[in-house]
Amino acid sequence: MSSKHPARGGKKKPGRQIDPEGVAASRHVLEEDLADDLENGPHGFAPVLAGTGLTAKVLVLNRLYMALRVIPAKRAFSLVCRDLAEIIHVEDGQHHAFDFASWTEVSEFREQFKADQYDWVRTVRLDIPVPKVIRLLGYDRLPEQHVKLNRRNLFARDRNQCQYCGHFFPTSELSIDHVLPRAQGGGDTWENLVCSCVRCNARKGGRTPEQARMSYIRKPVRPKRNPLITLRLGQQKYQSWKAFLDNAYWSVELR
Repeated sequence: MSSKHPARGGKKKPGRQIDPEGVAASRHVLEEDLADDLENGPHGFAPVLAGTGLTAKVLVLNRLYMALRVIPAKRAFSLVCRDLAEIIHVEDGQHHAFDFASWTEVSEFREQFKADQYDWVRTVRLDIPVPKVIRLLGYDRLPEQHVKLNRRNLFARDRNQCQYCGHFFPTSELSIDHVLPRAQGGGDTWENLVCSCVRCNARKGGRTPEQARMSYIRKPVRPKRNPLITLRLGQQKYQSWKAFLDNAYWSVELR
């Protein structure tokens, strides 16, 4: 990253006619409807903002520009509207900071020339691109140094592929198998759990793969970074996240 103290808002595009009352009104609407949302409590947000952008993911940095976690766009807007966070935009190796007002000022430009690079939400007065990265202004704690072991992360690590037959399945058709069965002393660890289809799980039963004469595709290991984030980094719209990832401290929880 090029700067630890980016200039807020970057350069303003000449000739843009901004309606200050419109920006203020949209911010007021967001603030009112997000008043109780900071702790994930829904509060009338959907009727005000529409579009698939609400389900987009936003990378959260601490004040020191270290990656903390990924949150939904809905909560990211809540933090920005409350001036608890600023938007970080990465372009051509440079990153710039925006508050809510300055971000809305450049929304029209982005819609005209870069609409396909963003998810969008629609307010009563404005169309706003969902930021890719936000930075918390008053939080400098370091991220946790581990990836949580849960179904979602486990399926993501194995990419929804049954580790016995090699076929890919939707999550609803998958189960979790203990390589060394619990009855034989196997525990709930990254190294002993694999993604399995229902058929292979039933075939293996309470045996080890060797006892069932089965083998797995990949040896189960503890991931170094959240596997869901690894999957997202393969998508073009999340490439800007790479500028803030460092294997020395990177560990992120999806919420």
